[in-house]
Amino acid sequence: MNFIDHGKGGLPDVLVPSQCAVPSPAPGEVLVRVAYAGVNRPDCAQRSGRYPPPPGASPIIGLEVSGEVVALGEGVTQWKVGDPLCALTNGGAYAQYVTVPQGQALPIPKGFSMLQAAALPENFFTVWTNVFQRGKLQKGETFLVHGGSSGIGLTAIQLAHAFGAKVFCTVGNDDKAKACQEVGADIAINYTTQDFVEVVMENTNKQGVNIVLDMVGGSYMQRNLQVLSLDGRLVQIAYLQTSKVEVDWISLMTKRLTFTGSTLRPRTAADKMQMATELKQSVWPLLEAGAVKPVIYKVFDLTQANQAHALMESSVHIGKIMLKVAAD
Repeated sequence: MNFIDHGKGGLPDVLVPSQCAVPSPAPGEVLVRVAYAGVNRPDCAQRSGRYPPPPGASPIIGLEVSGEVVALGEGVTQWKVGDPLCALTNGGAYAQYVTVPQGQALPIPKGFSMLQAAALPENFFTVWTNVFQRGKLQKGETFLVHGGSSGIGLTAIQLAHAFGAKVFCTVGNDDKAKACQEVGADIAINYTTQDFVEVVMENTNKQGVNIVLDMVGGSYMQRNLQVLSLDGRLVQIAYLQTSKVEVDWISLMTKRLTFTGSTLRPRTAADKMQMATELKQSVWPLLEAGAVKPVIYKVFDLTQANQAHALMESSVHIGKIMLKVAAD
């Protein structure tokens, strides 16, 4: 099969088409012929050598796909050959075929194309487990997401809005602010011209927000604590800036804050299956009703994965960057 090799790692131009054997599904796995794959920040981190795959995972880059089941591993009961699906992979998505644990796959939402479906798993699993399972966002609460125009950000905005929260987000320019407001952000804050702490406090009667979803770290850490309300929750999912900063933690006690976070890829198959089950029950109906949808910025051919990574790292995009793997 064709796949994208990142060799020993480095800049985006290390990504080159190559060939290897088609993988065989292990017990409990399905083999998927890939239609589309999503491009995500962890892919760039793996390519650069900063995020090695967990033990047992495919060394090939890529964490989400849509496609068709072409073979079943021993004991698979949830899927049959020929079923269309989208799936959160443990690696291996930048290829014509990938194996996936059966519990990490979900049906294509009604009315969705293969392209749209491939844009769902990484973002929706990530947002669900961090904002709703760990952050426990409730109807009527206030929510701030940094990186609002990213795939994660736009997903978080839409789901928080759909579940009845007031949503703030930070973005880098006015076009990104407009895009976030169009999908449900109540207030989009341009961090190049505004202080997000000041804007949030002005619009919450100086109470702050109940939850912050942060992927920046660095200089945002202290300000995230400032912007949280009593009993607020800070959920950390990445560090675009440094993870090592000096922070005054006194507000952790005085405001009874909770600081948590997670990474998705190392979680167990059982954890991911539980996330998939909850997504199918609580979020798939929203997708099928048109209340929530993926925002796709640009689609590249699989052989252009290097260009897709360069675009991802430029941060000019609004929404998802995708790879087309199979011919229509």
